[in-house]
Amino acid sequence: MPQRILFVCLGNICRSPAAEGVMRAMAEGRDPGLVLDSCGTGGWHVGDAPYGPMQASAGRRGYDLSDLRARQFTAGDFARFDLILCMDSANLRDVEAHRPAGADTPVRLFTDFAPERGAEAVPDPYYTRDFDGALDLIEACAEGLLRS
Repeated sequence: MPQRILFVCLGNICRSPAAEGVMRAMAEGRDPGLVLDSCGTGGWHVGDAPYGPMQASAGRRGYDLSDLRARQFTAGDFARFDLILCMDSANLRDVEAHRPAGADTPVRLFTDFAPERGAEAVPDPYYTRDFDGALDLIEACAEGLLRS
């Protein structure tokens, strides 16, 4: 499994920090060399903690997101990470638009790791308000990633 993984969503306050937090918890004791981070393609929330309702939903499942802070994706992330996982196809397109010449870091959808769920994207709970549904899918994807 890649050792440096970046999770990407739109604003880095719901899906990608949740993916980072879930993966961090699931990987604890299983893959000690794993480095995880998250970011957003947009810069609206840089420096902000994850969205309160997402933190609350994650907290009810035992995931602590309180130490995470939003940051914006940069082209330099291609050099810093072995794998970049996007929450939806728009995020993937935005990330690929920043790919420097010669960068070969794979960029994939996070849902590729839970094909049995039949989801093409992790729906954005900031808009859907379904924080628990997003976490269900994120957990399935994280488990699939750990198995891969």
